[in-house]
Parts: sequence; C-alpha cells; structure tokens
Amino acid sequence: MDKKFLLKSHFHFIGIGGIGMSGIAMGMLKKGYSVSGSDLVKNNETRKLEELGAVIFTSQIRQNVDFVTSKFNNKLINFVVSSAIKPDNEELSYCQTKNLTIKHRSDILAMLMQNYTALAVAGSHGKTSTSTFLSTLLELCTHNSSSITGGIIPIYNSNCHLENTKFLVAEVDESDGTINKYKPDIGIINNIDFDHCDHFSHLGEIISSFKNFAANSKKLLINFDCETTRNNFYSDSKWSNTKSKNIAYAIIPCETNESYTVGKYYENGNFISSLNIPIPGLHNLSNITAAIAASRMIGVDFIEIKKNIKYLKLPKKRFEFRGQIDKRDLYDDYAHHPNEIKETIKLGRLFLNQKRNNECQKRRLIAIFQPHRYSRVKQFTKEFAEELSKADVIYVTSIYGAGEGNEDKINSKIITNLIYKQNKNVSYINNYHEITKNFYELTQQGDLILNMGAGDCHNFWSILNKKVRSID
Repeated sequence: MDKKFLLKSHFHFIGIGGIGMSGIAMGMLKKGYSVSGSDLVKNNETRKLEELGAVIFTSQIRQNVDFVTSKFNNKLINFVVSSAIKPDNEELSYCQTKNLTIKHRSDILAMLMQNYTALAVAGSHGKTSTSTFLSTLLELCTHNSSSITGGIIPIYNSNCHLENTKFLVAEVDESDGTINKYKPDIGIINNIDFDHCDHFSHLGEIISSFKNFAANSKKLLINFDCETTRNNFYSDSKWSNTKSKNIAYAIIPCETNESYTVGKYYENGNFISSLNIPIPGLHNLSNITAAIAASRMIGVDFIEIKKNIKYLKLPKKRFEFRGQIDKRDLYDDYAHHPNEIKETIKLGRLFLNQKRNNECQKRRLIAIFQPHRYSRVKQFTKEFAEELSKADVIYVTSIYGAGEGNEDKINSKIITNLIYKQNKNVSYINNYHEITKNFYELTQQGDLILNMGAGDCHNFWSILNKKVRSID
C-alpha cells in the first residue's frame, strides 16, 4: 500500500472493540492516521481508543457510514472488517451498496508489519502467550521492539505498543485463512490442531494454510514436539522440550510446580545454562522456549535473556488469578478447545496438589465452562466431555454463539450428558447469573475454580464481586 495514499487515508473499523481489531486500530492511531469505529459494546479497548482520538459509535447502522464519509471527505476512507462481521451487518452491506473501499483487518496488519523486522506468531494454541513472552523479552533486552497481539501484554498493559522501533511482534490469526497475507522476517508456528470448524472442513486445509504462511516467511521457526508441525514442515530452526539432540533450541524441564519451572537450556545440542522460569505449566514452557528461540534468531544475547526472564508474566485471561471469595480461589482462562482445556486442568491440578500437600486438607478442582461456537461444540463434543470430566466438579453453561447460526439446534446439554457417563458431578447451568446466585451452594471453601471460555464468561468475577458486596 502506497505511503502517500495512507497519509491521506481514514480507517473505520466495523467491530472495533474486539481484542484483535482494537489493537490494529490503536496501531493506526499511533501512526498518525485518523480512526473511527463501531461496536455494540463499550469496553476498555474502545475507551482507550476514544482517549487517543478515535470516533466511536455504539451502534452499527448506515448513518455511521454517512457521518464518516461526510466528516472525512477530504480523505480516502477505508472500511475495515474482520471475518466476524457477517454479510448482513448494516454498516458492511451499506458500504458494499455504495461501492466503498472495504479491507480485511489482515490487510492492515500486514501493511503495518512491512515497516519493521517482523516476528509473526502463529499456531492453533498459545499464540497470545508466546507473543507476550517474546514481546517482553525483546522490550527488556533490546528496548527497540513494538507489539500488536490478541491479548493484554502486562509489560505494556495493552494489546498494542507501536513505536518507531526496529522489531515488531505480531500475533497472526489462522482462523479464517487470511494468514497467507503476512510476509514476516521470522514466522513462528507453535502447533497445528483442527479447529475453526466454521471455516475449515478438515485438518489438511489448516495445514495448507500454514504452508502458505511458511512459504511467505523469510525464516521459519517450528515446534518439533507437535507431531503435525514436525511431519509437515521443515526448518533448521526448531524448538523442543523433549529432546536436545539435532534441535536448534531446547529447554528440558527438570522441576515444575505451581510457581515456576526449572529447565536446562540447549542450543544445537550443546548445554548452555539452567533457567529458572517464573511461569508454571509445560505448555507455557513450550511457548517460552519459542520466545527465547526467536530472540536468539535475531541476535539477542543469551545473557540478556537469562537476566530478564524473571520478568515474564502471562497475558490476561491465561490462568489469571482473579481473587479469593470466602476461601475459594477463582482463575480465568481463555481455554475453548479441548486440548487447551486439557492443559488448563492439568495446571489447575498442579496448583491444587501443591496446596493440598501444604495445607493437608481435601480441596476440589471446579471447572466452569462456557462453550464457544455451535460448530466447535458439534465437532468436539466427545473431546470436551473427555477433558472436562477430569475436574472434580463441572458446571457447563449455555453456548456463546459468537454470531453463528444454530441450524442443528446444538446445546450444552450434549456435553453434560456425555460427562455424566464419566463423572456424575456435572450440571448444566444456563448462565453466570445463576451460578452467582447459587455460588455458595455450588462451591465450598478450599475450591480452586477454573472459569474457562472465549466468550463473555470473563465478566463472572465482576458479577460475583458485586453480588458478594451487596450481601456484605
């Protein structure tokens, strides 16, 4: 995209409040472009954008388009959408009727990446965590890095930190097939799993999409421990947590608990140093290994990495401790795929066992799960039941549709009915207000409560707090 064209451009984001869209919109603002956008819900991201000068609409109607085209009539106006915006959206359909310029969010992010040495983090699981760890290391080690991610990075307290730096860490999305738009200097593939059943019909289609991304990357960094990645992609740059021989970057775990992981770090089969990593969980160790590997690939000194690794933190909604209510610990996690639930419950069990040993009392692992998308529930019903049944007590809420239609009349009870065959301590509860209303009957002191999902389930803590305060 021509820079002179951009300087005379305005960008209007339809669905600006989403965690991915808001980060790109903020990036455009920081680059000096005028920005507007619409979303039906106000949140922290839309408030931040307004503070930076964006015009925000809380409706999605054709009058918004007329206002933008009138107010910014001296500029070339780009209407930006994500794949979450449906064809019947009033703003989008009106733009199409008027033959206005419509771009996908991937086009804008790809354009921003062209101005940097770009490190693009891709994969089915762990993208946001890996992006967060990599962003943190590059910020502390180089002081010359920017980031646009799909989560709130603690070191920036934002999903976008875009300055005139050398490096840019970008989380790139494979869910809609637009991953082939990106041409990074380093492409990182965490893992590949079948997901996004609304767009892909089988794993082979997803692999093909990642192969386009790999072909567009100047250098490729892959996870050797993921069978699908290992069998379908070749690169001299790969990482592992299971072996060090013939592996460019490896951390072999020696000790793990609810507070940290200790591992031995190797490069090209040679032992370099032991590392004390302040993040628990073997899935997080893989993400951290990827971040270290990518840092080394662009020349960051290992001594600097080791010095700054103690500052690593998980992004928000990734096993995030929200607080304690009457000796009940509540954690939020974004897990919404069976393999993510598997790792989150394993981590919860690690926490629970450690504390149980210390306190010598029986404690329970409570899983509250809000399924995300009807297509995902339909595809993975058995897998959801298998992983969720490993908790001591399970509560499944109604499905967060994310704009999908439900022609097959899918509901959460198909999951709870399957769980019941493996674990009788399962209940379907319609919504989080019902859980809040009956919180003390559904839980007990000492419980570790995992609240999982990718929808609006993360409002649970604030709903619960209000309820508790009103009782007090």
